[in-house]
Amino acid sequence: MRVGLACVQLAKNLGLTVLGTAGSSAGMSIVKVNRCDFVFNHKSDNYTQQIMDATKGEGPDLIIEMLANVNLDKDLNMIKKKGRIVIVGNRGTIEINPRLTMAKECIVTGIVLMNSTPDDWKEMNASIQTGMQNGWVKPHIGQEYRLNQSALAHKDVINNLGAQGKNVIKL
Repeated sequence: MRVGLACVQLAKNLGLTVLGTAGSSAGMSIVKVNRCDFVFNHKSDNYTQQIMDATKGEGPDLIIEMLANVNLDKDLNMIKKKGRIVIVGNRGTIEINPRLTMAKECIVTGIVLMNSTPDDWKEMNASIQTGMQNGWVKPHIGQEYRLNQSALAHKDVINNLGAQGKNVIKL
């Protein structure tokens, strides 16, 4: 399951209002199917204003950031006062104005699964198992390949093709 869709499903299970973004019509449809309350095209010039409008000018309480080197400055301008930005993905550097964190009194933090403790893993597993049993964890399967198409599957992953969900090799 992609990180963003997992976050949507977890948040919806907690009863939260969820805003999501995608960069294509197909991606936006997948986000909508996963019960996002509001979906925005992050390739649109005014998507940050649309998010601000959807939050009545306050901004999101929490932003799970998948591409911090592109979006962190936008996030800092949008985040609600005393909000939190959690960075889970990054592909480079970015220059930001630290005053934005001061003005919003927000928290910017990063997270990586490799730092999780054994107890963290047990808790995550229990939550996912509960979600699967109760039907609110729904992995999105993208492309399916036969075993003899393994080379093509690898090529598609490397070239980021067919990434609308998890790619699966059927045995």
